[in-house]
Amino acid sequence: MTLSPAERYAAARIRRDAPQLEEFRRNQEFDLDPFQLEACRVLEQGRSVLVAAPTGAGKTIVAEFAVHLALDDPRAKVFYTTPMKALSNQKYSELAAEHGAKSVGLLTGDSNVNSSARVVVMTTEVLRNMLYADSPLLKDLAYVVMDEVHYLADRFRGAVWEEVIIHLPQSVRLVSLSATVSNAEEFGDWLQAVRGDTDVIVSEERPVPLEQHVLVRSKLLDLFDSSAVINLGSAATNRVNPELARLAASGGRAAGTYRGGHPGRHHRKGQGGSGSEGTRGSGLGSTGGGFDRADRVERPEFVRMLESKNLLPAIFFVFSRIGCDAAVRQVVRSDIRLTEKAERAEIRAIAEERCRSIPDSDLSVLGYWEWLEGLERGIAAHHAGMLPAFKEVVEELFQRKLVKVVFATETLALGVNMPARTVVLEKLEKFNGEARVPITPGEYTQLTGRAGRRGIDVEGHAVIQWAGGLDPAAVASLASRRSYPLISSFRPTYNMAVNLIEQFGRERTREILESSFAQFQADRAVVDLARRVREQEASLAKYAEAMQCHLGDFREYSGLRRELTDLEKKNARAEGRGGAPSGESRSDRDRRQRRIAELRRQMKQHPCHSCSEREAHSRWAERWWRLKRETEQLSSQIRGRTGAVAQLFDRVTDVLLELGYLDRTEGVVTVAASGRSLRRIYGERDLLVAECLRRGTWDGLDAASLAAIASTLIFEPRREEAAGERGLPRGPFRAAMEATGEIWAQLSDIEAEHRLPESNPPSTGLALATQLWARGGQLDAVLREADLAAGDFVRWMKQAVDLLDQISIVAEGPLGRTARTAIDGIRRGIVAYSSVA
Repeated sequence: MTLSPAERYAAARIRRDAPQLEEFRRNQEFDLDPFQLEACRVLEQGRSVLVAAPTGAGKTIVAEFAVHLALDDPRAKVFYTTPMKALSNQKYSELAAEHGAKSVGLLTGDSNVNSSARVVVMTTEVLRNMLYADSPLLKDLAYVVMDEVHYLADRFRGAVWEEVIIHLPQSVRLVSLSATVSNAEEFGDWLQAVRGDTDVIVSEERPVPLEQHVLVRSKLLDLFDSSAVINLGSAATNRVNPELARLAASGGRAAGTYRGGHPGRHHRKGQGGSGSEGTRGSGLGSTGGGFDRADRVERPEFVRMLESKNLLPAIFFVFSRIGCDAAVRQVVRSDIRLTEKAERAEIRAIAEERCRSIPDSDLSVLGYWEWLEGLERGIAAHHAGMLPAFKEVVEELFQRKLVKVVFATETLALGVNMPARTVVLEKLEKFNGEARVPITPGEYTQLTGRAGRRGIDVEGHAVIQWAGGLDPAAVASLASRRSYPLISSFRPTYNMAVNLIEQFGRERTREILESSFAQFQADRAVVDLARRVREQEASLAKYAEAMQCHLGDFREYSGLRRELTDLEKKNARAEGRGGAPSGESRSDRDRRQRRIAELRRQMKQHPCHSCSEREAHSRWAERWWRLKRETEQLSSQIRGRTGAVAQLFDRVTDVLLELGYLDRTEGVVTVAASGRSLRRIYGERDLLVAECLRRGTWDGLDAASLAAIASTLIFEPRREEAAGERGLPRGPFRAAMEATGEIWAQLSDIEAEHRLPESNPPSTGLALATQLWARGGQLDAVLREADLAAGDFVRWMKQAVDLLDQISIVAEGPLGRTARTAIDGIRRGIVAYSSVA
């Protein structure tokens, strides 16, 4: 019998009788926490593990132990996957520093460094693509780390995580690291079902306690009652500070009795407040007005208070890119300087070294000098609109304790290693693209999880800025809920269908897809729904018994009575409007009147009409009908959820059969030649790209025009755009774009016929700027045309390069060469020297 790499290691360890965990443990800066020890022991025993723990709790120690185990075996390999290229780059740097550059590789689409190394860091999409291509790099793979596995719930990319988990060889041990989700056991049960031996380790404990406060003017009040011992995991002891409750009741006008300088229930040093532009409420409840903008502490004063209380470094979460940049300017203008002379020299040296490849002309366009001034003062912004190179510098300087205050959007909370002593939430609501909505308990946990640096801070601090309408009880509930549910977003795609059918055939693929977490959750929901149906059917039987009449069938009688009541109500509404309802003809109304007369006649003739207990029976009958309707609705939900993923796959397959990407011969479905091209095309518009390539829609385009076409297939505008003909590139692009739009419309009609969700049409909002950039245009002109921040432009260009790379592989002849030329045209300047996307 051939042992897997993980099993081989476990057997060798037992023979040596020298557990690697103790050696690994001795080499750590801190001793391992109980949950870390438990998870590592599971791995040492050759099992997979799911670890769910709060942000900053040290989950990655378990992943590092998996790396340690793999390197201890001369042949074993480990893949470390992350949801973002930025995290992959960061983790690659950390592992290379720990284990040496020769032992560690990086695969992100943008970067291919030492891919045959024993330890390879990659994005999850890269591993998914390797599995479909049956890459030789999978040989001797012993462990796969899935960092931030809760991304499985992401509605755009979450399916990739499930694809990887389902298709990894069974011999590979999985190390899944998740934020604290409320249904970790359910997720673990699914992993056990599809992967085999898997243990679930859940920890609710933070290694550094979190003190939570509300800033009211210049006074910092505990969120929770300081007279009780608070345990955030226990709702019973999470009592709101009575002083805050009184403030809320009075609209925030009473300043309270807090004596500054000793916030926290243990009389620790305190914090000041954050001035946020505007006077909007927090969105968490309403307790009355009375809070004036003049009462708010301005940001510069707040920063000075934090510095005086030794509560820096701090992260201010602002939820607005413009707000982050404005906050930095506001604090810099106040002449705050948080750094010493030697620190300023070190900051300048690091910034200049990291940005030396950027031409001076581009530095001016990017606001480099203003950015550098803030850095030298110890102040910076961090958001997705920044040039990736600038964000990397901010992260490095913050980790080195050289930058002391960062104003950030919530993207910083998604795994980047930037813990602080204090986290400030200026508002408890954010714009979700459509409206301002309260942040969720999960988001609150992620954000405040940045507070408290292990080995440095005794505790972390979270500060909420008081605003008119803020309800302390709602905030306390938000802060007390330490988890959120993990809900699958899995759905079959065209690319997935052709890849799986090529490998397994249609029937086996249906079985595989029915093992997805999405179907697992649906099936569990069906179990609960079926139980409710059984309970309600038992109640229906009792109601039916209670309404029995010795004179006749009372269910029949009550049915006549319900129909009559409904028709009489419709009549009354029509008369109230002075005529027939909209869309109803006179003949319809006459027919209803005749039916009413007929029902009255049938009721009077029915034996139960003369029953002395008729009204008592009727009350039970009404309950029976109402419960029957609810039971039918539940049964309909069960029918919709049973086999839902496989049903969706069947619709996807039918579309591919109709278009000729799949063939059916004597009932057997196989992948056609065009389908093999579709196997190599990934993304939201995989079928549209494949169809355009098959029809030759883009043949004859020059490189810059092809780049512009690629941008229309990946770009998603932040708001409604009106890009008319004047906003489109001239020349052959327009005819190609029109043909692409027609193909999209045809595919959309076919999808609608097969009851598949409608896809969004291509967006031309970035086409002109992309063409200009691919033709060598200057950065300032391109950014002006794109109306985008530098970081956003780089991100979209990286995605365009990814798509063009796929086209260059799939397309034959001149189009493939044009795609390579288009990539070279895009991958220059800030796109080339930005190492992350």
